[in-house]
Amino acid sequence: MSDTPMTPVGPEPAPLRVFFGGILMGMANLVPGVSGGTMILALGLYDRFIDAVAEATGLRWSGATIRFLAMVVAGAALAFLVLSGPAVWLVTEQRWIAYSLFVGLTLGGAPALWRSVRPLGIQEIAAGLIGLALMVGFAFGMSATAVPVNFLALTLVGAIAASSMILPGISGSYILLIFGLYDLVVGSIRPSALMADFAGSLGILIPIGIGIAIGIGGLSNVLKVLLVRFERPTHAALLGLLLGSALGLWPFQESGCPELSSRARRQAVQLVLEETPLVDIAEETGVSFTEVEAAELSERYAGMGRGDLRLAAMKLERYAPSGFRVALSLALLAAGFFATGVLGTRRTRKPVD
Repeated sequence: MSDTPMTPVGPEPAPLRVFFGGILMGMANLVPGVSGGTMILALGLYDRFIDAVAEATGLRWSGATIRFLAMVVAGAALAFLVLSGPAVWLVTEQRWIAYSLFVGLTLGGAPALWRSVRPLGIQEIAAGLIGLALMVGFAFGMSATAVPVNFLALTLVGAIAASSMILPGISGSYILLIFGLYDLVVGSIRPSALMADFAGSLGILIPIGIGIAIGIGGLSNVLKVLLVRFERPTHAALLGLLLGSALGLWPFQESGCPELSSRARRQAVQLVLEETPLVDIAEETGVSFTEVEAAELSERYAGMGRGDLRLAAMKLERYAPSGFRVALSLALLAAGFFATGVLGTRRTRKPVD
C-alpha cells in the first residue's frame, strides 16, 4: 500500500475548536465505556487528528501538525486535571446519569459517520456488520481480569487503552475497568494524589503514557492508510463499532459491592482484612468503620487480595428504575444526542494528487 498523504479541504480548523475537541476527548476518556474518538469525530476533526498523529509518529513534523496536536493535548490535559475527580464520583455514585448522557453523546456521532459511508455497497455492509459484531463481543464477551501493577503490565494496558483515542466506540477507561485499573490510573491524575504522592502517581502515569503513545502511533498510521485506500468501508466499520459500543452502556446498573466502589474504600477493606486498627485505617484512608462493620467486611471478603477486591468492585447488578429515572434518562440521552449532532460537522478529506 502506498502511504498517500491526506490534506484537508479548506483551511486548518480554528485553534479554539481544536482545543474544545481536546476537552471533550479528555472528558470522554474519563468515563468507562465512552470513546474519546467519538467526540473528536463529532467536531469534524477525526480525519485531521489521524493525519496529524500519523505525521508526528512518522517524524514528519510541520507547523500545522504541531499546533493542532498541541491544542488537542492541552484541552485533554485540562479535562484530566479538572474533571478526573468529578468523573470518578459520577461513575461510582451516579452511574445511571453519566451513562444515560454518554449513550446519547455516543449515538450522536452516528449520523456524521453514516453520511461518510453512503452509498452503501457490499463492502460497506460487511465492514459495518464486522465492526458491530466485534464491539458486541467486546462489550459482552470480555470478563474482568486483574493484572499485576508493574511497569510492563501498565505499558501494555496503556497501549490497548489507546484505541479509545483513535476508534469511535472503543473506550480506554472501559479497558481500564476490564483490567481493574480505572480507579488506580484516573485517581493518580487527581491534583490531590499528585500532591500527596507525586512519585507514586508518576510510577503509574509514566508507563500508561508510554503505552498510550505506542498504541496511538501504531494504530493511527494503519488507519491513515485505510482511510485513504478504503475510505467508505473503513468508516462503515467505525460506524459498526460506535453503534455496538452503546449496547454496553446500560445505565441502570449499580455496584454489587458498593463498599469497594472507590480506591480508598478498597484500601480500607484491605487494611481491615490485615487486622489494622480502625483508628489507623481512618487516618490513612479517610474511611471510617465501626467494629460491627469491620467484622462483617472481614467475614464477607475473607481471603481476598487486592486483585480480588478490584474484581469484586467491578461486578454490576441491574435494577428496575423508577419512572422518574427512566424519563430523566431518556431526556439525558436525547440531550447528549442533540449536543453531539449539533457539533457533528465532519469535513471531507482527500489524498493529495
